[in-house]
Amino acid sequence: MHTSKKAAISFIFITLLIDIMGWGLIIPVMADLIAQLKGIPVNQASTYGALLLSVFAITQFLFSPVIGNLSDRYGRRPTLLFSLLGFGIDYIILALAPTYGWLFVGRVIAGITGASFTTATAYIADVSTDETSRAKNFGLIGAAFGLGFVLGPALGALLANWGIRAPFYAAAALCLLNCVYGYFFLPESLSKENRRPFDWKRANPFGSLKFLTKHPEIGGLALSFFLIYLGSQAVQGNWNFFTIYRFNWSEKMVGISLAVVGVLVGAVQAGLTRVINPKIGNEKSIYLGLSLYTLGLILFAFATQGWMMFAFLIPYCLGGLCGPSLQSVISGHVPANQQGELQGALTSLMSLTTIIGPLIMNGTFAYFTTDGAPFYFPGIHFLIGAVCMLFSIVITYKVLSREKKDRPELLQVIKGVGSLSDTPVH
Repeated sequence: MHTSKKAAISFIFITLLIDIMGWGLIIPVMADLIAQLKGIPVNQASTYGALLLSVFAITQFLFSPVIGNLSDRYGRRPTLLFSLLGFGIDYIILALAPTYGWLFVGRVIAGITGASFTTATAYIADVSTDETSRAKNFGLIGAAFGLGFVLGPALGALLANWGIRAPFYAAAALCLLNCVYGYFFLPESLSKENRRPFDWKRANPFGSLKFLTKHPEIGGLALSFFLIYLGSQAVQGNWNFFTIYRFNWSEKMVGISLAVVGVLVGAVQAGLTRVINPKIGNEKSIYLGLSLYTLGLILFAFATQGWMMFAFLIPYCLGGLCGPSLQSVISGHVPANQQGELQGALTSLMSLTTIIGPLIMNGTFAYFTTDGAPFYFPGIHFLIGAVCMLFSIVITYKVLSREKKDRPELLQVIKGVGSLSDTPVH
């Protein structure tokens, strides 16, 4: 039994790693592929890239609760295999796509089936026997994300030497091979007596957002959280289009830069956060991280040479110090038995930024690099992201300043000098 669980956890780790690697593989070549299929310059292609990101986010937002509920009804194993098969089909469609419309079809399929993360976390919860093993097993999720963001773009950059479609075939092969392996070796983790009937009410994707209306005391901090992820879409949704257009980067250079991002983010999340946060506390970590995010985005906006983008990645990625601290403060506002609902609501907010963020950032980039714009400014979307970060600083400061006066029971959480479990929250 122990060996079986260990093998299952390894499979889940590989599944998550492949999911992240698969997306990282295609990012370096996606911009040029869209431009090629549409017959337009890469800056104009960014708006079509935004549509692909948004439709994927919309379908995933709508269908993830459905797939998650189906896994509670029919088990984790068939749901995971279905997800892997869907991603494999998606990448094959992208690899063979004769027109942009087929890219759209592929992203819709991937969004519908892309519940591997939700189902994988449920699988880990099923097979973890105690709190210690659960924490250890969930730690694999972060490791998979970090490793995937490094290996995916790097491998995509290497495969691009064999053609613009090569990374898509590689991503498809990884997904389908893992699907076949799982079919033969992955055991089911959810026993039949623990399954429940499918319920459409519980599969409502907007249900988690209602949680925020029940807790108006966290509304300001939730807005700050939303603005941070909205501002980050200036980088996440448009990095490849901007660098190819502005600095004439090749697919290889885009992939290398994204691998550097993966290394820096991993270093911040796994190392610096654990060192800096205990020393300066949650509140100062939030302000420091948001200030670094703002600085990095402003520097990106005015970069004139490609090497500057690598240098400016350092302050931008250091901005990741704010995320865990802000989530910690937000979590301190609700009781322990509502933490799951809170995290679901925050995840929904993140999904919304992925839906609207690329449309805003890529759209402004495309507009201000065309002849009809009032002025030429390729980096304007980075400034929009910086403004989002600045507003987040102001909102957070006002909320925390008020709460330190009106709600002294939250002082430990805000400053980060105590445990959340020791803080009475009403």
